[in-house]
This record gives sequence, C-alpha cells and structure tokens, in this order.
Amino acid sequence: MSLHAIARRAARALPPGLVQRVRPGNPPVLGNYRLERLAGELPRWIEAAERARSGMTASGSAPLLLVAWLPWWLEYSVALALLLSGRGEDVHLAYVPDRDWNTPLPSAERERLAAYIRRSLQPLRRVVSLHEVSPMASGTLPAPLAAGLEAQSRRDVQYVRQREEIDLSPGSEDGQLLEFRRRRNAALGAGMLELLSLRQFRAAVIPNGSLLDFGVAYRVARHLGLPVLTYEFGEQRQRIWLARDDEVMLQDTEAFWRARGGDALTGAEAEVIRAMTEARRQGQRWENFGRQWQASGRQGAQAVRQALGLDGERPIAVLCTNVVGDSLALGRGIFTDGMADWLRGSARLLGARQDVQLVVRIHPGEALGTGLPSAEIVRQTLPDLPGHVSIVPPDSPFNTYDVIDLADFGLVYTTTAGLEMAMTGVPVIVAGRTHYRGRGFTVDPQSWEDYASAIESMVRRPRGERLPAEQVELAWRYAYRFFFDYPFPFPWHLVRFWEDEAARPMQSLLAPGGLAPYQHALAALAGERLAWDRVPQAEAKAVVGG
Repeated sequence: MSLHAIARRAARALPPGLVQRVRPGNPPVLGNYRLERLAGELPRWIEAAERARSGMTASGSAPLLLVAWLPWWLEYSVALALLLSGRGEDVHLAYVPDRDWNTPLPSAERERLAAYIRRSLQPLRRVVSLHEVSPMASGTLPAPLAAGLEAQSRRDVQYVRQREEIDLSPGSEDGQLLEFRRRRNAALGAGMLELLSLRQFRAAVIPNGSLLDFGVAYRVARHLGLPVLTYEFGEQRQRIWLARDDEVMLQDTEAFWRARGGDALTGAEAEVIRAMTEARRQGQRWENFGRQWQASGRQGAQAVRQALGLDGERPIAVLCTNVVGDSLALGRGIFTDGMADWLRGSARLLGARQDVQLVVRIHPGEALGTGLPSAEIVRQTLPDLPGHVSIVPPDSPFNTYDVIDLADFGLVYTTTAGLEMAMTGVPVIVAGRTHYRGRGFTVDPQSWEDYASAIESMVRRPRGERLPAEQVELAWRYAYRFFFDYPFPFPWHLVRFWEDEAARPMQSLLAPGGLAPYQHALAALAGERLAWDRVPQAEAKAVVGG
C-alpha cells in the first residue's frame, strides 16, 4: 500500500497517530523522512529543558524509556522527552531508523537514513540518552514472545491491507506482506529485547502499542514485565489517551468507570454533551474536535424509509459497521473471529428471517477505500439480496443519524454508533469488545447462541419500545465521561503538533507553573499509576475550548 493510500485511510480512521503526513510538492528527502524543522527547534527546546532542570536534585530513580518510529512520531517523542526531562526525569529515547511498514529498505538507504537521524538528533544527547534500535537485529526469541510476535505480524497485515480475512495463498500480496512483517517483527523484537535486558528502566512509554513496530515494542516490554504506558490521540485537540500495561487503543474504561461512573452530570455538563451530540448528528464540527462525523446534513428518517422501501409493519434492525481492518475493531472479538465474521453471521441470521427488516449502514469512512468493503461482505453472504435487507453505502447522501432514527433496535460491533443509539433510547446489541460494552445500557451476548437469542427478543418487543429512562440517562452520563473526562488534558496533539507547539511553546510550558494543567498526564507518562479518582473534574474541562 502506498504512502498516499495510508494517508487517505488514516485521515478518516483512528488512530491518527499512524497518519503519514505526505504533502504534495515537497521534495523527497530520504523518502519524505524530514527532520529539518525538528533540528531547527532543538536548540530552543534543549535550552528550555536545561533551564528548567537547573537547581533540581537528581531523583536517583531508574530512567524512563520512550520509543519512537516514523518521522512524525520521532518529532513528538523528542518534544515529550524534553518535557519530561524538564521535570527532572532521566529520559532515554529509543528509535527505529526506518520509514516504511510494508517493504524493506535497501541496506545503503537504511544506513543513509540512520546517519541522517543521528546527525539531526545529535544536540539532544546533552539532556536525553539515545538508543538506535535496528530493524535488522538478530537473536533467538523466547517461545512465548515469538508466539506473540507471530500474532502481531498477522494483525499488522490485517491493518495495512485493511482486511481481516487475509489471503495466504502462494504469491499473494497478503502472504508476502506477512513474511516481511514476520522478519521485521522478529528482528525488531530481538533488538528491543537486547536493549531492555541491558538496562533497568522504570517504565517504557510507547505510542499506540497495538500496531506494527509499536506493537512489537509493547509486547517485548510486557514480556519482560516492564511497566508500560501507551498513549494515542483521538478526535480532540489538547487531549491524550493513556493506558497503563495495556494497549491504549483497546480503550479499557473499566477502572475509569468504576471511579467516575457514579458522578451524575451537572447542568453544565449535560448542556455540553447535548451540544456536541447535536453537532455530530448535523454533520458539523464542534469545539476542539477535529472530525466532521457526517458528510451530509439531516434529511429525516421518513426520507430514508421511502428511499429504501421500508414498510411500517415489521421491526427495523439497523446494523452499523466499523471500517474493515480499522484499529478500533481489530482484535475485539468475543464470540466471533472479527468484525467481518460478525457481519457475515448477522447477515445470515437476519437474511433468513422475514419478520424483521435489516438496514446495514456502511461506515462513511469506507468511502476512502478499504481492502474488503463491508457491502461486498454482505453480498458475498447473501448473493440474492432479500427484499427485506437494505444496504446504505458509505457515500450515501443519507446521514447515519437519519438511519438510526428508524431503528427498533441496533446491532453493532465496536462503533460509537452503538453508544449513540442507546443515548436516543434505541436498544442495542453489542457484539465486540468496545469501551461502552457492559456499562449497563447495552445487551452484551457472549456467544452466537446468545446473540441469536438477543435478536429474537428484540424482534418480539412491542414496536417503538425504548430503553428505560435510567438506562438512557446512564448512556448520556457515560458519553460525557468518555469524551471529556477519559482523555487527559495535554498541550499538543500529534496530527497538529507544530501548530500546537507554536501556540503552547516548550519554553512556556517549562516555565514555572506552565505544566500545571497537565500534571496528571505527565505523572502517568513518568511511570506513576493512573489514578482516575484523583483527577479533578475541573481540570478535565479547563482546556476543552482552548
């Protein structure tokens, strides 16, 4: 897959951390691996960190290890390393001198790239220890780690190829990519294992933790029992997602919800979540959220009903897909082999029934391309598409929320649409491991039998029956806490890093009091345990509109 294809995909899919910022017209420098701006800012940043550290007494704690790969993550990791160094931390930065994820670099080009990175980062050695981790290392891996890296390699192929069902026939593109990722992940695993075995680190700080080289680093660190903090960025500016000893993209909100789920919404909080939800429904951007969730405005549920030829007698099940191969859907199976398997099974179950109408809303993100489109999965499963099954394509002029307004019940894998259905009172069956499953307002089957039984119960419900008021209120409360309290305030977002750094420059942050709004995130990034019950709610609102 080309860099431009990755860019088109990452522009609509989480995590944005894997966005390749390719700008047409820029001259190629080592395959668009450019660090000139970073090199230009380093003297200013280093001076600010040294000034902040002056007079501090060394803590004597073991050092932190930050991990970086790809130029935009390296830029961010260097800045983060200097923030932490300015707080008095002993920081080490390990980086992978490579620029691709699906093809090996020729040895001469790899050496040239490594030398370029070393030159660019040389001044950083005054305050941060650097480690170059070769993607060509060799060594014997312990059997449990080797097995984990094999699973990682398969997930990498699913992600890059954007298809869960990969083709491993001789000579296939999927098979060739799998062989490359196996070699790459084993070599990188050996390099990370050597680094982490030679020195005692307090914790590793790794972006993402689920995919490609970052997934390898995470698995090696956890294999060795090293505490790991993974981080990523979602839709909001000045917000960061954090997870301790877990893949941050799993968005495990269990501990967070235990600590914060009992907090009823204030009037101001209720106004905020309703305003944001209305913007989503109308296809508008809102505040510091960077995504426009729908490409079209509202036309009304009746317009959709007429266009799809739905009758008013039988209940309507609205199934909302994820994008096939998206990072928020991979590895989320509970009783299925993935989102595609769930989609096939749902199409078979409901395609065989005549007492319910099925509307499959394909995720709008698939308009930008995917390895195996969801609509094709449905048509492969039901070659003669029954009249009671409708497909709303990703580029449909209809807004997803007009489709949802038709629903008697919903079916989802991990998409946020399931949470939003519950917020409108629509009963929803959740098949995948998503952050809002098990929070008290969804139906959560554990097997295909449970799933079929849940569908049967939904079909037999009185038409128009909605969730009890207390479950709807719980869904709204969860939505607010997830969108506004679960992400930590942080000065910079990866995708707009240079804009954010200009607005909140390093020297201002490292001045006395400059890091106060971000102290809880920085403490976690420095190896402290996440303590959701100690994060003041006021802090979580402080920079929402900033």
